[in-house]
Amino acid sequence: MSKYNKLEGTRVLVLGGSSGIGYAVAEAALESGATVYISSSSPAKVDAALAQLHAHAGVVRREPLAYGRACDLGDPAATERNLTALLDWATDDGTKPLNHVVFTAGDALPQTPLSAATADGILAGFHVRVIGALLLAKLLPRYTARSNKTSYTLTGGSLAARPAPGMALVTGLAAAMEGYARGLAVDLAPMRVNVVQAGAVRTGLLGDDPDMLALFAKDTITGTVGRPEEIAEAYLYLMKDSFITAAVIESSGGRNVAARQEVSEFN
Repeated sequence: MSKYNKLEGTRVLVLGGSSGIGYAVAEAALESGATVYISSSSPAKVDAALAQLHAHAGVVRREPLAYGRACDLGDPAATERNLTALLDWATDDGTKPLNHVVFTAGDALPQTPLSAATADGILAGFHVRVIGALLLAKLLPRYTARSNKTSYTLTGGSLAARPAPGMALVTGLAAAMEGYARGLAVDLAPMRVNVVQAGAVRTGLLGDDPDMLALFAKDTITGTVGRPEEIAEAYLYLMKDSFITAAVIESSGGRNVAARQEVSEFN
């Protein structure tokens, strides 16, 4: 294994790997010499993503070591069963342990204001992003190597550090991932658990409305909206650095600092 390309020869599973940030992570891991497994709730999206990964692998590698399988995380009653089936598939029933697992899966973020919140609506926002991530964490010790070179990386958002008006429910989801990452890092040690605090990124969930993208870009120091291949670098770093755990890595164009600049203008 290369001294610095620490992903060469490893096995990486990306949940939510058929599009957006997850696909970029899978593509980057593939470039780095890993065998990559992806999943999402849609078989058609998995097949399309695999076709893209294989085409990309043909450019950077001799063999397209990428595989995919659908896994539905939307039904809490079936989530653990579906995750177990996914992990059995990706590890040949646990005989080939995973080195790195990345959780980028997520449905559309709830845009419900606090004044219209309901108990069912609040819980629904946690189904995929929180319940799915936690049940996966529960299962991972059976399917991963017990080492500090093994990692589990979650996905949060910059709202956890800088809430926006009317976004209290989404802010709670983002903050939950950071708290769980710290707790899981203790419970799953020596496996490392971290979280990427992502800003606005050009994915299907964000959309492509030019006015909306310009608004997000204005909210950063860089004056840009993130690209999946940029954010993917944060995930790769968290896989490679075997000395980092219980950490939050921010990739948001300096949005948190921009917030402090705005406050200072009124002082």
